[in-house]
Amino acid sequence: MDILHLRYFVAVAEELNFSRAARRLHMATSPLSQRIKDLERELGQVLFERTTHRVELTSAGTALLPMAREVLDSVNSIPWRLSEAVRLRRGTALIGMPAGVHPDLRERVRLLEEACSETFELRRWPGTSADLVTGVRDGRLALALARLPVADPALEIIEVMRERLGAAVPADRFAGRSAITLDELKDLPYAATPHDALPAYFQEIDARLNHAGIKKRIRINTADYSGSAELISSGLAFSMTMLSAESPMNRYRLDNVLVLPVEDFQPSLVTGLLFRKDRAVEGADLADLARRARAVFGYPISV
Repeated sequence: MDILHLRYFVAVAEELNFSRAARRLHMATSPLSQRIKDLERELGQVLFERTTHRVELTSAGTALLPMAREVLDSVNSIPWRLSEAVRLRRGTALIGMPAGVHPDLRERVRLLEEACSETFELRRWPGTSADLVTGVRDGRLALALARLPVADPALEIIEVMRERLGAAVPADRFAGRSAITLDELKDLPYAATPHDALPAYFQEIDARLNHAGIKKRIRINTADYSGSAELISSGLAFSMTMLSAESPMNRYRLDNVLVLPVEDFQPSLVTGLLFRKDRAVEGADLADLARRARAVFGYPISV
């Protein structure tokens, strides 16, 4: 059995959506669907019930999921277990960092760098939350900060920060205001960047805005908030971003851009620290680093 087929199966089983699973795997939906059919044919079992509107695991698929995860975890752990076996020690450990990390959270990372300096030289590695989670899972990263939610039973996830979001709106239209309501945003399109360029939580925000009656959308192809800021500054749209004035996202605020709390909609972006459970148990290669990380990030920050 090809290990890739198990990776494909786990991705679809966790997403319960072939399109999202294909994006996660960086492949097209059609070949992914074919690989799942190949696996079902090889096993002689139907793993998914597919309808026009949903994908669900069959009893066979439900039974296979923990087995597949166990196999993949064993394969993913080979590099670091081999290093342990031959007594190789890396002096450098990588911590994944998503875009727009708040300064207070960066200070926690600096404290962790100091706390583990005798054992590891902790280096920062940038990426999207999805890529950083994959990096931790396959062992390239020792640990990572990532935007939640993240669903992976192989990872220990510690909530480390909760940032309230506000509406970035044209300042001339809402001059003198300290807050707004969703109803006041209905005439403005919501500027939405591609889903793979944003934390998954923003897909939920998009859906909640739509449910509240905000139907207009402008979808742009830039992979960061700068494109949205241009539209907002021109008076063409609004977006959602970190409300705190200390957030690094403020560097994208242009003239005529104002960020206001929304009285009847108060979402928060949650950031977690995550690492592999099997690398953090007593005697494993990251046990000391994980212990120090739990101490440094012992309570979540709220802004």
